[in-house]
Amino acid sequence: MLRQYWPAFPFLLQMLCMAADEFWFHRKRGLPRWERIGHPLDTLTVILCLVWMLSVEPGTLTRSVYIALAVFSCLFVTKDEPVHRRYCGAAEQWLHAVLFLLHPVVLAGAAFLWLERPFLALICGLMVGFAVYQFIFWNIIWPRNKSPFR
Repeated sequence: MLRQYWPAFPFLLQMLCMAADEFWFHRKRGLPRWERIGHPLDTLTVILCLVWMLSVEPGTLTRSVYIALAVFSCLFVTKDEPVHRRYCGAAEQWLHAVLFLLHPVVLAGAAFLWLERPFLALICGLMVGFAVYQFIFWNIIWPRNKSPFR
């Protein structure tokens, strides 16, 4: 039974890496406005891919649309690199490289799980919750605290 869920393993790896990035590195350095807005948008590009998969059956056209959405998401998440270069240390940069490697693997794994709708719905729900957290914490709660990057 678990064998059919092997493509879910990259989701777990990405989740662990994102937790380290979000709860260690980001809180340690704070986020400039560009990242406070951009990171929830990164998450939304993945949610868009998952919502597409949950909304349609796999077929030639729907797979092509999914591939286009996934490629867009993979490219979109790299938009912060000029900011990261200025504000991130070597360990955080390395973690971002791992996240960039995992991103297309996660989206490919999701494609293998297209018909596992309850699993995809769970992942999508978790990602929506994470995007809401990112937006509220970094744009409403954290700016009232000590972030030097406002």
